[in-house]
Amino acid sequence: MKRILSVTLSLFMSTCLLQAQTLTSGGKLKPEQAIMDVRHYTISLAVDPEQKTIDGFTTIDVIMAKATKVLLFDLLDSLTVSKVLVNGKPETFDYKNNLITIHTAKELPAGKASVKVIYGGKPHVARRPPWDDGFIWTRDSTGHQWMAITAEGTGGKLYFPCKDHPSDEPDEGADLIITVPKDLVVAGPGLLKKVSKQGETATYHWQTKYPINNYSILFNAGDYTVVSRPYTTVDGHNVPVQFYVLKEHAAKAQHHLDIFIKTIKEQEKYFGEYPWAKEKIGIVETPHLGMEHQTMNAYGAKFRYSKVGGEDYDGLMHHEFGHEWWGNKVTAKDWGDYWIHEGICTYGDALYIREFEGEKAYIKFFQNSALSFGNKIPIVIGKDIDEESAYNGDIYGKGAFFMHTLRYVMGDSTFFPTLKGFVTDPRYTYNNLASTEDVIDYFSKAAGKDLKPLFDLFIYSTNKLEVHVKAQRGDKYQVQLLNIDMPLPVDITADGITKKYTLDKKGITIISKTMPVIDPDTYYLKKLIIE
Repeated sequence: MKRILSVTLSLFMSTCLLQAQTLTSGGKLKPEQAIMDVRHYTISLAVDPEQKTIDGFTTIDVIMAKATKVLLFDLLDSLTVSKVLVNGKPETFDYKNNLITIHTAKELPAGKASVKVIYGGKPHVARRPPWDDGFIWTRDSTGHQWMAITAEGTGGKLYFPCKDHPSDEPDEGADLIITVPKDLVVAGPGLLKKVSKQGETATYHWQTKYPINNYSILFNAGDYTVVSRPYTTVDGHNVPVQFYVLKEHAAKAQHHLDIFIKTIKEQEKYFGEYPWAKEKIGIVETPHLGMEHQTMNAYGAKFRYSKVGGEDYDGLMHHEFGHEWWGNKVTAKDWGDYWIHEGICTYGDALYIREFEGEKAYIKFFQNSALSFGNKIPIVIGKDIDEESAYNGDIYGKGAFFMHTLRYVMGDSTFFPTLKGFVTDPRYTYNNLASTEDVIDYFSKAAGKDLKPLFDLFIYSTNKLEVHVKAQRGDKYQVQLLNIDMPLPVDITADGITKKYTLDKKGITIISKTMPVIDPDTYYLKKLIIE
């Protein structure tokens, strides 16, 4: 859940990058965790910004598929675990190599179980957030403590024991009960259920009942004030928009919300209703650049805007908010399918340009972005992949470009309803996680033809579409595809007139006094072979 469009695309791309392999999330699912279905997390912690410590417990409610005497949870071993209870009874455990291994005295039967881990200490500190993960301990310009967490690549194990794998989200959500010095305000996921103050501390209870990826289960704390707006979703539901902004920047909040509301409406147009309409639409000011966190996106771009359609636009905020659909509502069950989060979300950034500057600006965006791809490894490199191995910059730009190609191949009247259809289909949303194969099947069915060769070429390989153009006598040119076994529409400009043709390996003949221009608007990543 890290991190695009406007600050610069390359800056956004780098925000998922972690510094150490040992901190990465996912990979091959451990057998002890494969039999475990996490239902709910309760995280109750006292936070001391002066000492940079956390102290408390996490309770994990699970359903075990079969009986076991071993339970396994991920937790970075920079902390100290003092006690573990299973269904209220203390059990022995080992805590090393970023794992808590619990050995129950009696076999734990299949079915429901509750595991409580009591722990504390100094959590891992981010060295260069959000480019790496950890806690951020700092102060705002008025001297107030200000803390944040980034955890997409590392996962929730950064600070709470969990099953750190994208294939299992807590179906019944999470509760965060966070105690901080009384002058701080805690921003978290879901709804704020209660604030209680006692002496020099304040405790904030945040609760989400939606499934949530574990890297979104986190909190921020600072000298915040809440600037709110009512919002009516595209489906008519009333949802509060809340901006947890530093008090020193409160005067900037209303204009920022003007920009944000425009982003919300545009995303809903293409992707359907905001996914968490029973809770809130939230953003929180952070000391790092930004990150997607379900119902409370981190924002740290310091109110610096670009212009789209002559009006202020915040590309970073737009991108991170797009993850509410792509990454949070639609979640890949394996990091190997990471491009579904980042590529389609980045395509959504291009749709904002299309919406407010028109088709030519949208085309120009992709013509420029096509020049920036590394194209060293495929977007999808396999299954059982950890986050760091799966991450490469092309999952953003090249992934978005592939959606641009799909739009052209399918046509607008099919593509846009299909795009919205996928992100609103219960088979691929909320509790039901998605894969690249799901995308292939869904879009192929909508298109009425097998699109797998297109995915094989652009998603599963680093190849480009090879187009062979051979000059013949009489102002004729033979044009054919070389490396894909499916007919494709291709725009060709001949003697200044552009028409759409269907190309395949057999080829067609174009009559032109000048060399034909193949795909002038750049709908394909291609290699031209000219004779």
